[in-house]
Formats: sequence, structure tokens, C-alpha cells
Amino acid sequence: MGSGSSVNGNFKYSLQKSENAFKAAVLIQRWYRRYVARLEMRRRCTWRIFQSIEYACEQDQIKLHNFFSYLVDHFTPSSSKERDFISRMFISGESFKEAELEKYCDYESMEVPDSYTGPHLSFPLLPDHATALLEAFKQKQQLHARYVLNLLHETRKHLKQLPNISHVSTRYSEEVTVCGDLHGQLDDLFLIFYKNGLPSPSKSYVFNGDFVDRGKQSLEILIVLFTFLLVYPNEVHLNRGNHEDHMVNLRYGFTKEVMQKYKVHGKKILKMIQNVFCWLPLATLIDQKVLIIHGGISDTTDLDMLEKIQRHKFVSVLRGKKRKESNRNVEIQEINGESKADASPAEHDAATSPSLQPRPAQAPSMANRLEFSKWIRQTVQEQIERCRQLVDISESEEEELTNSSFLSMTDLDTPCWTRQEEWKQILDILWSDPMPQEGCRENTVRGGGCYFGPDVTEKILEKYSLQFLIRSHECKQEGYEFCHNRKVLTIFSASNYYEIGSNRGAYVKLGLDLVPHFVQYQANKTAHTLTMTQRISRVEESAFRALREKLFAHTSALISAFKAYDKEDTGRITLSNWATAVESVLRLGLPWRMLRPQLVRSTAGGTLEYKSWLEDLAMEQRSQEHIQSGLLEVIYRNRSNLETIFRIIDRDHSGLISFEEFHQTWKLFSSHMNIELTDDGINDLVRSIDFNKDGNIDFNEFLEAFRLVKQSQ
Repeated sequence: MGSGSSVNGNFKYSLQKSENAFKAAVLIQRWYRRYVARLEMRRRCTWRIFQSIEYACEQDQIKLHNFFSYLVDHFTPSSSKERDFISRMFISGESFKEAELEKYCDYESMEVPDSYTGPHLSFPLLPDHATALLEAFKQKQQLHARYVLNLLHETRKHLKQLPNISHVSTRYSEEVTVCGDLHGQLDDLFLIFYKNGLPSPSKSYVFNGDFVDRGKQSLEILIVLFTFLLVYPNEVHLNRGNHEDHMVNLRYGFTKEVMQKYKVHGKKILKMIQNVFCWLPLATLIDQKVLIIHGGISDTTDLDMLEKIQRHKFVSVLRGKKRKESNRNVEIQEINGESKADASPAEHDAATSPSLQPRPAQAPSMANRLEFSKWIRQTVQEQIERCRQLVDISESEEEELTNSSFLSMTDLDTPCWTRQEEWKQILDILWSDPMPQEGCRENTVRGGGCYFGPDVTEKILEKYSLQFLIRSHECKQEGYEFCHNRKVLTIFSASNYYEIGSNRGAYVKLGLDLVPHFVQYQANKTAHTLTMTQRISRVEESAFRALREKLFAHTSALISAFKAYDKEDTGRITLSNWATAVESVLRLGLPWRMLRPQLVRSTAGGTLEYKSWLEDLAMEQRSQEHIQSGLLEVIYRNRSNLETIFRIIDRDHSGLISFEEFHQTWKLFSSHMNIELTDDGINDLVRSIDFNKDGNIDFNEFLEAFRLVKQSQ
């Protein structure tokens, strides 16, 4: 009896012990799952912040150029100086004929000094030249300007012989490797070649656009890709991306990079690159079954039309199509409430004449800047909206109605509707994104291209007997992503794009069976040493820092929005109203209630004292007491726009503009930035920035003078 009782007791003890262990395991599992779920939620929020800010910046770029074009169509200069200034601002540069371009970029007259220790190129290029360049760039060496221009010249000659849609076959090589956006990150390209091998007769590559901007070694990437293109013209294929556009390069860093690296011959290099970009093919077709485009498609995408477009005429897709002046006249008449039928014969003749004279009644003179500023703010959006309603177009096409590019005789011979459709075809394939919903609608997030649904994808695949599409254009956490029932593949090759640890890079390999095989990587060594928690925390910190800067830049608008909810002027609003007000100002489409704990530290009774919150967000700035109140905030909010404007005015890319040009710039664009500035205020600003008192303004010093840092706690 005693022995049986002892065994029974031991069994109960063991059972209880096992039960406790099981409960503990379940608790640990639940805790871990909650922990991972919270990490994943943090990651998704962080990702959304980065993408929202990135796309908002792209939208600002397009809005800025819409504003440029609107001013050209409606602005009446009050003097010859203002007229010259406007002409310089809105014309992208000298228009060279082919012979003039070659003469302007004459590399043969340049001598390579004996002291030069970098790589040497001789044409036709050989594989050894390509490998020598790779080694030189790993050693941080720079290619001489003569060789750069020579390479660009030969690349341009080769590209001119290529069709708009390149055709690649897997029968002639073991496999085809497709790479997405590189964005100036040379280490990613090095890693791709290390893992996958260099281009060769048995290893074909397709690089799907966006080689430049954002990263610091965009020019080196171009040189490497163009070199391999000339060495292996049948195995290396390059598609144009939305960043292969000189107007985009003004904003996102490539123009600045070239001028810093080649201070003497940088302008010539940029002019040649601009011409090379417009000759890049628009798409690649593998075995007639896989279509590779940079952005996406739309419900009007027509591959037959794409094959026939004169692609080199679209130097900048942002500038829109070129139109007949007569059509532009008719459109402006309609905008002003006049119809063609109501016009007198004299007015009709004027409307169909080849040139449009400025109408003084359309806008006040710049001599009365306050009146002009008020007029712009009241009419610009209203006029564009009326124009859009009259011709039934989307916002992404409004650039067409305000474009004032000069016309060549060839352009005048081209039917207007054909030019419009051609421009839209290119805009859509370079700027569009897929969406999970059915249909096709304008891409209001980026400001250009469209969103296309799975039904649009299916329609295009069926029409052209395709298996699937490969596109890039969007950063993906794993470097690639399928959508539309695995019929659309996004491939992105720039790792750590937003921040170290933010995303992997990837490329995809296609064999004879056209089954995609992916290779992922992290080019930054630090990213490999971070745990998941550390990686997410680091990226999250960077994202919220960018978001706080965005909030600070809109302080005035936020105060106005908060006051609309604070009827009794208590200085407090509910957290729900805070979230609604912030979204109404920033329009980033973010889950503000979820982000609130990271942005709002202290609350009392479910309300927020918004003025003190904004003070906590405020950035320290260097003492500039003489600058008008509110100017610093506007400069900070519009610094990307300002730099773009600065580089457009700085036609010789010297990094300097005169006092007069700077003064005219502020007078003109203070209306765009919605701030009133007196002449004395602008003059004080000019004097404060000109540190070396040489009579010119260096924009790098300008940015440094107003650099803002987070207020120390």
C-alpha cells in the first residue's frame, strides 16, 4: 500500500510539473508572438513613413514644374531683365544639333596629363577595360573627363541604333539576370557582379533604370554600365527609368554630384548624359514572353506605339508633350471663358497664329509684387482645375496644358493627339505603380503615371501573349515582391535604401523555362551585425526623425488647423482631432493614431497642449535675427524646391548665382511658397548668406546657413 501511494504521488508530481512546463511554454510562445507582431507593426509603420515622405517629395517635384509652366503661360514680365530671367529659368539649356553637340563636347582636344594615375580607355573597348574600371573605382579613383566624354559619345552612337524595345533571348546565354533600381549605390553593383559574375557572352544582364540620384556614386555606375554595354552590346541591356531625366536629376543629387567631381568639364558631361538618357530604350522583352519596364503600365499602354515613338524627343518626361502654339491659344481662350465660335474673325486669326503674345490683363506685373503674389495664389489652382474640367483630363496630365517648350518644325508636323498619346505612353511606363484593386486611375501619390490593377495586367498579358511583367520603381523590404496573382514582379536592387537595415537588395535570374530565381543581399557590413530588434529600432528612429522634420516644416499650417478645433482658444485639442488635423495638413496618408505615442510624449485627460508640443518639435537654428519671422520655416519646408530652382538658374552649374538672380528668384517664388517678403528682407538675407563677400551666392553655404538640428532635450 505504501509503495503504491508513493508511485501515485510521484506520478501526480511529474504530471503537475509537465503541466507547469507546458503552461510556461505556451506563455513564452504567446509573449514571443506578441513581441514579433509588435516588431512587424513597427516595421510596417516605419516603411509607410519612408514611402509617404519619398512619394510626397516626387509629387512636389511635379507640382513645381506645373507651377513653372503655368507662370510661363500667364506671367507678363515688367522689364527686359525679368523676361531674360524667366527665359533662363524655364529653358533647360542650350539646344544643340548633333554636330554642335559633338563640337561642344569635344573630348579630343582634352589632354590627359602625365600626372594622371587613374584608368585609361581606348576604343573599341575590351573586357580588360571594364575590369580595370571596376578595380579603379574600388580604389576610389576617378576617370579622366576626356575618357568620360569619349565613353558617352560612343554610348550615344550605340544607343541610337537600338529599338525602343530591346529583344533578349535565353537561347543564346545560360540565363538572363534582371536588376532593379541602383540609385547611385556602387557597392550594390559590385556585390551583384561578385555573386552573379560579370557580364559575358554566356551571362546577359538587363538593368531596369534608375541608375542615378540619391546615392553618391551615380556617375561611376553609369560609367561601368556604359562600358559593359559597349564591350558586350548583345548581352547588356539598359532600360530608361524615371530618374534618367535631367529635370529630376536637378532635385535628387546627380547634377550636383557630377559638378563636384568634374568642376572644369562637368557642364559638358551633364549635357552629354542628358542626350544619352533620352536615347535609352524604354523596355526589354525576354523570349517574347516577359516584359520588363521600369514603372508599370496603364489601360492605354500600347507596345506597338511604344516601338514607333521617337524616344529621343522626350528629353524630360516631366516637361510633358510639345504642342502646337495654335492649340495652346485655343485652350487658353477656353480657360478664360471664350469659345472659338464666339470669337471675332480678328480674334480667330490671332488664336490660330503661330505665336501667342502675353496678355497684360492676365496677370499683374511683377513690379507690384504683392498684387502678383495674391493673384497667383487665388488663380493658379482654380485655373488649372477649370482647364482640367474643360478637356476632361487627370491631374497627372495637367503639365501638358501648361507646357511652353519651344517648338521645332518637326514637332509642328506631328499631329497633336499623337504627341499627347506618345508622351502619356512614356509617362505611364516610367512612373506607374500596381495596386490591388481593379481598374486604372491616376497616381496622385507620386503625382505622375497611374495605378493599375490586376485586370489591367491581365488584359495586357493576354493582348501580347505575355507570361508576366517585371518592373522596379518601388523599394521592397525583401528586394522583390509579387503581386497581381504573381503576374507582376517588382525587383529593387539598392539595399539599405532608406537607412542601414531598412531593406535587402535583390536581382532575379531567368533561364530557358523563364522561372524566376531570386538572390538577396545586404551590401552594408553593419546591417549583418544587427539583430532584428536593433535593425528595426535604427530604421524607426530615422523614419520618425524625418517625420518630425516634416511636422516642423509645417508649423504655421498645423497651428491654424489645430485652432480650427480649439474654438474656445484653450490651447488644447483632443488626440483624435490632433490626428485629423495633422493629416489634413501633411496629407501623407499615415495612421497618425498609431504613430501618436512616438510623436506625442505627454497628454493630460486625453487632450494635447498643441503649442508646447510644436515647441518641443522645433529645431534649433543658427542665429539669424534679422530674417523675417516665418522665413526659416518656409526655407526648411521648401529646401528641395529651392535647390531645384537654384540649379535651374545656375545654368553653367558653377554652384553660384548673382545677387540679382537670387533677388528675382525670391520675388517670383515667394508666391509659390505662400509668404510675403519685402525687398529689404531679401537684401538682408542675401548679405547674411554671402559669407566671403564676393557678390555671389553659393547654395551649399545657403543650405549650411539654415541647417536645422533637433533640439537637445
